[in-house]
Amino acid sequence: MTETSRRPRRAPAPDERKLDAERSRRLLMEAALDEFSAKGFAGARVQDIADRAGVNKQLINYYFGGKEGLYCALGRRWLRLESELNDPGCPFEEVLVRYLHHVLDDPRGTRLSAWRALTEELPDIPSVEREDLSDLERRQQAGELAADLDPPAVMLALMALVAAPVTMPLAVRRVFGVDPDSSEFRERYTEQLRCIVRHLAGGAE
Repeated sequence: MTETSRRPRRAPAPDERKLDAERSRRLLMEAALDEFSAKGFAGARVQDIADRAGVNKQLINYYFGGKEGLYCALGRRWLRLESELNDPGCPFEEVLVRYLHHVLDDPRGTRLSAWRALTEELPDIPSVEREDLSDLERRQQAGELAADLDPPAVMLALMALVAAPVTMPLAVRRVFGVDPDSSEFRERYTEQLRCIVRHLAGGAE
């Protein structure tokens, strides 16, 4: 028996356990988003998520209470990110560009939403809070949105504009003649999105 094998195993310190737990949670959330976006919520298997994360599948129940809890945790993470993207101090067009670039850089959340919308019944999808329109209403009062426009309709239209490169890649190729992941499309669509938002205020520069 070697000196190394005789040495007792050291129990991990509390800080080490915390870091390990945070790492496992992060790996599971990333793996879940990969699986959900590729197969939809219903089609994703807990075992596949755990295998992709490289951890025991029991940790999904331990940390999140199951697959639905993992999905809800991703939703909460998105809300935190959204609070950074939607800076009230930024011009409206800049906020929309931030959303667009996020979707182009990481299309997984948009793909998941499309999967669920097309393959699942609305009552079967875990409930989510109603969209907060207070910032859009504030911007309308400040003149960034024409007074005769309905904020819920504008929000829905803008969501579709931002998601279109991911949900309609073939249409992008037919209409623009380039792939949606090309730098040419990104630059052109970004500028046009800015123009559209300026027009929503009732005019353009």
